[in-house]
Amino acid sequence: MTRIAFLDVDGTILEHGSLIAPSTVTAIRQARANGHLVWLCTGRAQGDIHPDVTAIGFDGAVSNGGAYATRNGEMLVRHPMRRDDVAAIEDYFAAHGIHYFLQSHEAVFASPGIEPVMREYVRERLAQRAAAGLDIPATTAIPRTRPLAEVDRDQVAKAVFVSPAADTVAHAAVELGERFHVIPGSIPLPGGSNGEIGLTGVTKGSAILEVLALLGLDPADAIGIGDSWNDVEMFEVVGTPVAMGNAVPELQRLAGRVTTAVLDDGVHNAFAELGLL
Repeated sequence: MTRIAFLDVDGTILEHGSLIAPSTVTAIRQARANGHLVWLCTGRAQGDIHPDVTAIGFDGAVSNGGAYATRNGEMLVRHPMRRDDVAAIEDYFAAHGIHYFLQSHEAVFASPGIEPVMREYVRERLAQRAAAGLDIPATTAIPRTRPLAEVDRDQVAKAVFVSPAADTVAHAAVELGERFHVIPGSIPLPGGSNGEIGLTGVTKGSAILEVLALLGLDPADAIGIGDSWNDVEMFEVVGTPVAMGNAVPELQRLAGRVTTAVLDDGVHNAFAELGLL
């Protein structure tokens, strides 16, 4: 039976930065050679997916946390925000002094002042890796961004924020209201908080259901592997949810099935256990 697997990127395929376990590449390519489908399912913009990840080879990609999905260059799912939604989010950020990124399908656009914040985060992270005797990635975790002045606000899929306050995720959810889906982000900051803001109902899970309907596949036969809060809805719609060993315990409990960590052959071990290899 042909299965379809949806894989998160950061913390699942890619260790935050630029490291990929060789076994992950082998597992994905072998699963596809065996006739299974493997899709990316990421919160990243399509244009911000690390080139080493893209080079592995996939059958399609859900991006921007479910706002977009493509296959062989064809757009299958497209749910950008309205311009007034984007304005409401940016007004909130401006009122509270929060740095942010806006994501479209093609690119990530950075607000003024966020680059120094991200560079300091990367500096501290690399220092921690060096102190622990771990390999230092050749590239940094700073997104490849364009200036905010270049963004087309009719094409924005979601916002990612970096806040000095620890409670911004909860505060933003209350202040922005039910139209928006606010969740913790996956950037492991040394302080403050990081989160994502999209439209309510536009999630990885909703995009997966759209993709499966177009492909004529049963959600019960789908696999979803991830480690972040934007993977919750993916876990809810697929028949076989799998949390990475590096996911927080609550996400592991939500998934019910747990593999090993991202650099400890997590994807390979999950694929092997599920019979894709």
